[in-house]
Amino acid sequence: MLPVWHTPAVIERRRLYGGRWNSPGRAVIYACTTYAGAMLEKLVPTGRQIRKHQVCVTFEAPDALQVTTLALAKLEDWDAADFVVCRRAGDAWLQAQQSPILLVPSVVFEIERNALINPAHSEAQRIRVVSIEAVRWDDRLFSFKPSCVPGGVAEFRPHDTVSVCK
Repeated sequence: MLPVWHTPAVIERRRLYGGRWNSPGRAVIYACTTYAGAMLEKLVPTGRQIRKHQVCVTFEAPDALQVTTLALAKLEDWDAADFVVCRRAGDAWLQAQQSPILLVPSVVFEIERNALINPAHSEAQRIRVVSIEAVRWDDRLFSFKPSCVPGGVAEFRPHDTVSVCK
């Protein structure tokens, strides 16, 4: 299953301006291998400013469909902010037309995998949409009240003010 939150407008924006794994002018659909991973990928770069009405599109690919997995050991600085290394790798995959799906690490959470879909690949039509569901965002994801536990141990959340209870 490949959950994704991309509308045609987002896909076109990725083609026009590029993304982490593709240069401008190259169309790619960004998906994730898990629903939670897709939520993190959406949540982090938006600064937690999420539109209320979103859907998750889940794709399914046949087991026999070839998938390429990017070897991180060969990509030094893959998580750099300038995207140079990632774009070079993604563009090479697109150019080679080796497979319709490329699995890459998530910069947000490295053990998660993002799945890039090349819509121009001859086998991409074998990937099908299996569901389109409304996304329910838990309000706790958007509350940033510092919290702590007795004994002076602070619980830290990114962008929180850390407080210590005594």
